[in-house]
Amino acid sequence: MAAKDIYHGDVRRALVKDGWTITDDPFRLRWGKKDYYVDLGAEELIAAEMPGRRIAVEIKSFVGPSIVDDMEKALGQYMIYRSILKRRQPDRELFLAIPNSIAKQFDEPLGHLLLEDYDLRVVVFHPKKKEIIRWLP
Repeated sequence: MAAKDIYHGDVRRALVKDGWTITDDPFRLRWGKKDYYVDLGAEELIAAEMPGRRIAVEIKSFVGPSIVDDMEKALGQYMIYRSILKRRQPDRELFLAIPNSIAKQFDEPLGHLLLEDYDLRVVVFHPKKKEIIRWLP
């Protein structure tokens, strides 16, 4: 199992603050004989006993020397997890959690391209406030 991202606790608290129940930390995916771990699994209840929307969240800090390199790694991991989820739990949505300081990248042409071509779903969080800022798209 990989080490937790530096923002793991911040995203977890932000999701809870936003009304989500954390169901898995980490969220385990099995494909073949190998286990893969998405950072968090969460569920949003519609009513007291009615299951609602279910998500898996991969958290990325983007603290490397190259934002393009960090994006390539994050996108590759996202695509692997999404392929497995599609076959194992097609009703669960996958999101890439990124700090608000990186979110501006998705307002630029490359960000638009990635969101559109890869059906990339992003949750933007504020690390200091431990809040969800926005969901893309």
